[in-house]
Amino acid sequence: MASDGERLVGDLLDQLDLEPLEQRLFRGSSRDLGGKSVFGGQVAGQAMVAATRTVDPEQQAHSMHGYFLRPGDMEAAIVYEVDNIRDGRSFATRRVQAIQHGRPIFSMLASFHVEEHGYTHQMAMPDVPDPETLASHDELRRNWVDELDRVPESLREAVGREVAIDMRAVKPWNMLAPDKRDAVQHVWFKAKAPLPDDQAVHRAVLTYASDFNLLATSLFPHGVSFFTPGMQMASIDHAIWFHRNLQMDEWLLYSMDSPGAQDARGLSRGLIFNRAGELVASVAQEGLIRQRDNKPRSTPENG
Repeated sequence: MASDGERLVGDLLDQLDLEPLEQRLFRGSSRDLGGKSVFGGQVAGQAMVAATRTVDPEQQAHSMHGYFLRPGDMEAAIVYEVDNIRDGRSFATRRVQAIQHGRPIFSMLASFHVEEHGYTHQMAMPDVPDPETLASHDELRRNWVDELDRVPESLREAVGREVAIDMRAVKPWNMLAPDKRDAVQHVWFKAKAPLPDDQAVHRAVLTYASDFNLLATSLFPHGVSFFTPGMQMASIDHAIWFHRNLQMDEWLLYSMDSPGAQDARGLSRGLIFNRAGELVASVAQEGLIRQRDNKPRSTPENG
């Protein structure tokens, strides 16, 4: 009998295993993680899978840059249309449009590269406690149950929703009772069950998981969270650079910071290291962090 982790990871792999419809055209399904729309990491991960299926197997994704254009409808399928921009001897480029109800909800450019030898350097991995010494997000979430009365009823399901990724924060942040702190966080993460021995799958799962926790880093200095009344949050864009092969079913450290926020937008960055201290990926994202005043807007009727 499959464990909960195996069930969740199996479901995630099913999500990422897109249905081919036609040449460079694929269809994917969505999962409800308790938010108001499709989780951004799901769309980005599926778009990465769609692009990967149109390039030479010897080429692996080394970067992606995507824009979230519209909220995704969790009840509707998503169609992924892949444009072959360029095929070179070393690099290939693909453009992917994620479409629902006839309109794009996400647009991505991804670049693929054959493995080459070259110069190597990197920043040092932060010195943090091992993941085995830290509480999982699932364990912490159970302790937050007594604080659910602080959360709008429409969002309570999101607090209890389990996901396929095991996340362990070095300094946990209670999103139901957020404190003010520096815009820095370190989170160990990995899939809750083994993944296939396919580097393309590991990079797609990393793309999916990289959207967890990142935008929240820009809220730390302000003592607010996604669950704060009147708070409107959404990913605007997302970029990843893959530096070397990685294993998403082994612990990776996601070291995040937010250098600034302005005009209702927060910028967050992340470096991802394996346990050997090797930098495997870098991430950047700008997101909407709008505090709505909940007051009526001016209209011709009310002046």
